[in-house]
Amino acid sequence: MTKRLVIISGASRGLGLALAQEFIDANTTLVNIARNNNAELAAMCQQAGATWHSIQADLAHTSGAELASQQLAALLAQYSDATQLYLINNAGTVAPMAQAHQLQDPKAIAQALQLNVGSLISLTSCFLAHTPAHADRRILNISSGAGRSAVPGWGVYGATKAAVDYFTQTLAVEHPQVRSVALAPGVVDTDMQATIRQTDDTHFPNRERFINLHQNQQLASATYTAEQIARYLTNDDFGQKTIDDIRHYF
Repeated sequence: MTKRLVIISGASRGLGLALAQEFIDANTTLVNIARNNNAELAAMCQQAGATWHSIQADLAHTSGAELASQQLAALLAQYSDATQLYLINNAGTVAPMAQAHQLQDPKAIAQALQLNVGSLISLTSCFLAHTPAHADRRILNISSGAGRSAVPGWGVYGATKAAVDYFTQTLAVEHPQVRSVALAPGVVDTDMQATIRQTDDTHFPNRERFINLHQNQQLASATYTAEQIARYLTNDDFGQKTIDDIRHYF
């Protein structure tokens, strides 16, 4: 019997990878949904006696999200006996970073909307439809403070995260028996931060602030942030606040 099933999108690197590592144990089945499999993570699961599944799909495209949902539905049918089912919608992109008059690439905009919002909605819908109502079901959507306060150059990113917050609030109203939270993880030292620091100042005027945060070692590590998020997700009072920020807890 499977005690706990944890599904994480974007668990092949960064915060998603660190989150996956937090849930590696013999009583947990891990599912990674990402473009690429992570052989190192698979080996860690095998060594710990944890069951591991990888769904390879590009969630930035509707076809990839559809494929991922189909494979996830088939997988969930095999774990109908799970007593705890967690979905962590972590996959996302900060691109395109540009001010409104510079957003001239409709394809990049569409892919950001699809990855950050569309795929999250699709995976959530699949999770709700194919998991038992009697189980302890929890949905954690990784959001951002950028969706709660305007930042120049993050018009697309912030808009997608505001959409994540709104969808999560709607989800909590529609499915009160499922615990749902949109959680801002804070400023974490990942590849996304490296991308921010490399962006042109004319596209992202706040770049200097993030360079200083990195130079002054003020970025939280992915490992530390994942530890706090994992503790938050498994806590008995998870879901009492639908919109939250992990920085309030450390």
